Amino acid sequence: MSIIAGSYERFIWGFKLKPTKHDADTQTLTLSPLFSYPSHISSITTVACSGPAAASGGSDDTIHLYDLPSASSLGSLLDHNHTASITALSFYTPSSLSFPRNLISAAADGSVAIFDTDPFVLLKSFRPHKKAVNDLSIHPSGKLALAVYRDECFAMLNLVRGKRSFCCRLGHEASLVKFDPSGERFFMVVNTKVGVHQSEDAKLLLELDNGSRKRILCASPGDVEFVLVMVFFLFKFIPWLKCLLNLDQSGTLFTAGEDRAITAWDTNSGKLAYAIQDAHPARIKGVVTRNDSEGASEDPYLVASASSDGIIRVWDMRMAAKENAKPLAETNTKSRLTCLAGSALKSMRRPQIGNQKPQKLEKGPNSA
Repeated sequence: MSIIAGSYERFIWGFKLKPTKHDADTQTLTLSPLFSYPSHISSITTVACSGPAAASGGSDDTIHLYDLPSASSLGSLLDHNHTASITALSFYTPSSLSFPRNLISAAADGSVAIFDTDPFVLLKSFRPHKKAVNDLSIHPSGKLALAVYRDECFAMLNLVRGKRSFCCRLGHEASLVKFDPSGERFFMVVNTKVGVHQSEDAKLLLELDNGSRKRILCASPGDVEFVLVMVFFLFKFIPWLKCLLNLDQSGTLFTAGEDRAITAWDTNSGKLAYAIQDAHPARIKGVVTRNDSEGASEDPYLVASASSDGIIRVWDMRMAAKENAKPLAETNTKSRLTCLAGSALKSMRRPQIGNQKPQKLEKGPNSA
């Protein structure tokens, strides 16, 4: 599993989760540093990762690309037509492929850009709305995306034609929007609550609310396999959990934020499934899970999180039922982290921008 994080201090951080054997019977996981590099001239606002390719966007209006296996910088994408801070990045990777097909970017000027990834070339740039994009999520089909805006608007984007299909005013500002792995539902975060919507008509199915007054800052959908593994394990500790989960249709959503906890929701019943309280000493700015298309069958229970004090942790969520759960791996970047992304896809192909040669990145002094 590869993990990248961005920071206020302009640095991009790359790590590889690796097993470390102490003896024949003992093995632990460590976050091995790949690189730390001041890739932007101002703070990094968003990151994305899929297989060997990673991207970062910053408040300097630029998008930078990286080749994770070789720990190399590929340079920046200069023809995206964004004239403001990059606010969202997302790779589209078909379930049958191990290499992303497209990169979608959005900015504070309302513009959206669609890139081919082999090599990275701009396919289409358009401005479906005039206000800043808060977040963007691509449907598993790759044909459409959902976007939420600073002015309380919600839009559906046609990625095939490169135009807006639908737009409405929500009456409140949504900070995050995420499709579930099946594409049948999507999640919309508004301050402290999460709405679960039906994709076909955007009907609100249920609302996730733990009663906290602290904002949700990040979210990551899990999948059915994750829930089944967790339920099988947790039944040993919490027998009454059976009444909370519908095993036929269940999915899960991980949220984190100002309450410093990682919370897993059963998105079928709308109830809290389990949580790791005090997962970090500071607010959590990013959480990453793995789904079926990213090799979750290997370690479907691993979740990574990053907090604003610079700490990145990897958790075994099977330990959520225990008090004082300990992370499997941890590293301190000693920087103010703003975003986190990860991927478990493995590919022999390498990303490139035209004929540009990759630049080998160095491990910074704080990478250990």
